[in-house]
Amino acid sequence: MNDVRRHDKACRTKNFLCAAGMYLFLIVVCIVIIYPILWIVFSSFNPSQSMFSSTLVPKEMNLDNYIWLFTNPDSNYLLWFKNSMKISLIVMVLQLILVSFTAYAYSRFNFRGKKFGLLIFMVLQILPLTSAMIAFYALGILLGLVQNHAHAYLIAIYVGSAIPGNTYLVKGYLDNIPKELDEAAHLDGAGNFTTFFRIVMPLAKPILAVQALWAFMTPLQDFVIAKLIIRDPNLNTLAVGLQSFVSGSMTGGSQMQFTKFAAGSLLIALPIALLYVFLQKYLISGLTAGGTKG
Repeated sequence: MNDVRRHDKACRTKNFLCAAGMYLFLIVVCIVIIYPILWIVFSSFNPSQSMFSSTLVPKEMNLDNYIWLFTNPDSNYLLWFKNSMKISLIVMVLQLILVSFTAYAYSRFNFRGKKFGLLIFMVLQILPLTSAMIAFYALGILLGLVQNHAHAYLIAIYVGSAIPGNTYLVKGYLDNIPKELDEAAHLDGAGNFTTFFRIVMPLAKPILAVQALWAFMTPLQDFVIAKLIIRDPNLNTLAVGLQSFVSGSMTGGSQMQFTKFAAGSLLIALPIALLYVFLQKYLISGLTAGGTKG
């Protein structure tokens, strides 16, 4: 009996230590993630230009940095915001259209080269976008896209690079939609396009919502490719434009405006948050679907 009690006590102690260790690990992870975010948030309300402070919360807080972004003649924030929104919305729409058609074709039809095409898509999604930076720049210079059509070229890069991996993901989701629905629609006289738009796509809203959110976020978060392609300051996106605050190029290298950078960075999250709220009811099921069936 004593041995059993000692064994139960040892098990309870072990479980308690495991649970305590897990919670401690989660607390540390939360601190690591949340602290930099809080630092950026409070820095955006700091009237000074330095992000370094003796305390996390500045002694003086105001909205001067946000007001400066929208009212100061030296700030092109509204122009950068408009450029980024234009690119993000076009990328989102084009990517949804192309990926939907491509995934539907691979999911529902049998054709020569289908397996090889899926294999190529799988290989291409492994390669990061930045691995083709030199090729993107050389092609843009050769075709004159860097100088005259930087936004159109960026849209083509974002959309084209997303097709392989997202096609594979959406195809996996469509494979789980019973093909009997397509057959029933065909028996009722519906063609492939009618079946696609009225039967399959309404059922694929969760995965399309995920694709829309990812596509919208990509241009807002990308700095490297946009900085490489854009040469006209009037065409800068938010990421490229805000970099001038911390590089000192806006002030001739004499002053780095970190707190204005923090304010501008936080405002980027607003359209993403609004889109997330709008698509929220579809995102949970979409994020957990689509992956492995090929």
